[in-house]
Amino acid sequence: MVTKTRLCVVFLAAVCCMPLIGCGRGGLSGYTNDWLYPRDVGTVYVEMFDSLSFRRGYEYTLTDAVCKRIEAETPYKIVSDRDFADSVLSGQITGIGSGVLALDRETGKPLEQEVQFYVIVSWKNLRTGELLINSETVAASSTYSPELGQDFDYSAAVAANRAAQRVVELMEETW
Repeated sequence: MVTKTRLCVVFLAAVCCMPLIGCGRGGLSGYTNDWLYPRDVGTVYVEMFDSLSFRRGYEYTLTDAVCKRIEAETPYKIVSDRDFADSVLSGQITGIGSGVLALDRETGKPLEQEVQFYVIVSWKNLRTGELLINSETVAASSTYSPELGQDFDYSAAVAANRAAQRVVELMEETW
C-alpha cells in the first residue's frame, strides 16, 4: 500500500511540474507563450524602400507588400506621419536578379526562369533609439514560365511579397 501511495505522489508531482518545464521562456522545449513582438512599439512608419537595381518600380511593390503584411500579421499599426510613429522601418533593394532554370532542348528557349530579390532592412525604435533590426539581409525568389503566360513582372511581384513576409518575420523577437 505504501508503494502505491508513493507512486501516486510522484506521478502527481510530475504532472504538476510539466507545464513549468515545457512552455516557459528558457524551457527545455524551446517554445514560449510570451508575446512575439516588442511590446514598447505600437506604431510603425515605413519609409519607401530605396533601390540600387536598374529595374525601377519594384520599390513601390515591396513597400506596399511590407505595409500590408505588418497590418495583417502583427499587432502594429502603420502610420503615415513619422512624427506620430513609435518606430521606423527602412530598407533598400540591393539587387533584383534573374536566371534560367530550364531550357527547351529543341529550341533553346527558357522553359522556367527565376527572379531573386535581395533586400537590406533596418528597424529603429524612435522612443529609445534602439535598433531592433540592424541592416539584416533578406533574400527571396520566385519562378515563372513564359510557356504558362507568366512573365518577369509576375514573378518579381511574388518575390517582393515573399521578401515582405521575411521582413515581417524579422520583426519578431528572438527566443
